[in-house]
Amino acid sequence: MKSRVTKSISLLMAAILFLFMAACSSGSKNSESSGSPSASTPAETTATGSEKADQSPITFSMYSAATNANWNKMQDDVGKEITAKTGVSLDIKFSLGDDNQDIALIASSGDYPDLIAPAGGAATLVDAGAMLDLTELIDKYAPNIKRVAGENLTHMRWSKDDHSIYFIPTLETISSPEVEGVTDAVGPFMLQHAVVKELGYPKIRTLQDFENAIKTYYEKHPTIDGQKTIPLSLNADDWNIIFTVTNPAFIATGAADDGEYYVDPETKEATLHYKRPEEKEYFRWLNHMNDIGLIDPESFVQKNDQWKAKIASGRVLGMIGATWQFNDAKRSLIKEGKAERTFGIYDVSLSPDMKTRVNQVWAFSGGWGIGITKDCKDPVRAIKFLDFLASDEGQVLNNWGVEGKQYVVENGKRVIPKEVLDQKVNNANTFFKETGIGSYGYSLRYADGMKDPSGNFYTPIFPEQIVNEYTPIEKEVLAAYGKTTWRDMFPKSSEFPVKEWGAAWSLPIPVDSDANVIAEKLRKNVIWKRIPEIILAKPSEFDSKWDAFMQELDKNGAEKMEKDFTKYLKERLELWNGQ
Repeated sequence: MKSRVTKSISLLMAAILFLFMAACSSGSKNSESSGSPSASTPAETTATGSEKADQSPITFSMYSAATNANWNKMQDDVGKEITAKTGVSLDIKFSLGDDNQDIALIASSGDYPDLIAPAGGAATLVDAGAMLDLTELIDKYAPNIKRVAGENLTHMRWSKDDHSIYFIPTLETISSPEVEGVTDAVGPFMLQHAVVKELGYPKIRTLQDFENAIKTYYEKHPTIDGQKTIPLSLNADDWNIIFTVTNPAFIATGAADDGEYYVDPETKEATLHYKRPEEKEYFRWLNHMNDIGLIDPESFVQKNDQWKAKIASGRVLGMIGATWQFNDAKRSLIKEGKAERTFGIYDVSLSPDMKTRVNQVWAFSGGWGIGITKDCKDPVRAIKFLDFLASDEGQVLNNWGVEGKQYVVENGKRVIPKEVLDQKVNNANTFFKETGIGSYGYSLRYADGMKDPSGNFYTPIFPEQIVNEYTPIEKEVLAAYGKTTWRDMFPKSSEFPVKEWGAAWSLPIPVDSDANVIAEKLRKNVIWKRIPEIILAKPSEFDSKWDAFMQELDKNGAEKMEKDFTKYLKERLELWNGQ
């Protein structure tokens, strides 16, 4: 269970992790895998015993709310192998804009693709009667999904009143407590390696430390490669504002990641996280950073591509956001020999007594996933296909690639050859598009750090391999701070209790609920407008503008929204507890 943040309540994690399995996996209760000890061909359970599975060609249409820049229409190595083993091809239409609007149009049309991965729009489809209840299909034809889910299968039920399973989680992963903390950190506070190296690796623990490093280096280097240096650039283009502007406020003030909400761990009452006094001070700091000229003046008008282009130029010193937002820019810098202009990830809080909870474990909450619609041409073949992806063989294919091409087995251990690793690190965009690795996480799967029956890791994301994929400058910077991975910078999972309600942002709630309707209005008409205005205001106007913001939230139904969301959250806990 890792920290993550819909375009509805927190798009964060949909895009986040359909594409980047490592960055956003989350674990839960123990799940044991069993099977043969073969490292090259992991154990796989079939529903029909010795009966040969149907491998006749079939193409399933699919909609995905999350984009995938590496999608190659299954003509990559992994895609071809999956088709060879299952007979299945996917014809996927990805969201090109507002996925919530896409889902609304699909639901109203009554014409559905075979498969659909709707991110935060799942409730719209369920309310429209578009989705099949997968409970019986899973029981009859999906032994691997049942095996991976284990006791968490009940967490996949839709609601307290409707125990149907409409979606197989693809955003969350099944893990166990002993392997938590395996994946690397993903943000949100980052500094160029060149900055900390030149400054002698200063302590970076508070917002003031973060500010001082940026300010000092900027004053010494007003230009980089002939272009004006940018101290700190934010990305507020549509939903990106969540990751670089609003959500970092709760991360920097010691709160857990529950999207737009803060959930009281004792009472389970949910409130908009902006109402926390600590967060007011975080936004005051951003206001201060703007006032002294350290925030890119184009932060609230630039488009996502412009933001990434600035990062790729190597002249942005500090970042606030998620690493997956600009991975292509990072890869471009590495390819151009400018790895020192990429970023390290630091544990930054408003004050040193606040613990950032990026490593906090949360209970498996089902999360967003993929479902089979009532229009599917062959639901049995569809569930068997998703079950293959959940099998050990399917998971290894998606995570490691094809044996002999992307990895080899040496002394029973899966190993990525040096020439392949060099391509993965130094020419990643091409590598992932040609291999298809990571593009087929469309089923339930195990988390980073979990091992298959052969004793090998399901994913190539474990401490040794993480370090193998670091650039030399990353290793140098980490060594200077006495750390091995960026995750080591943060408090350990064991320092926090398990977040029993899981990820609040993934809670399935009715489309016409106050929690949905009011949230949409507040997000676009109030929060995404007022927060930039507050940051760009004169410091003398900050308090009055903040107070007006708080009043505007409640005037537009925030309290009613919070009460409604709390009701659904508590009902979810009752469902899980069998009440």
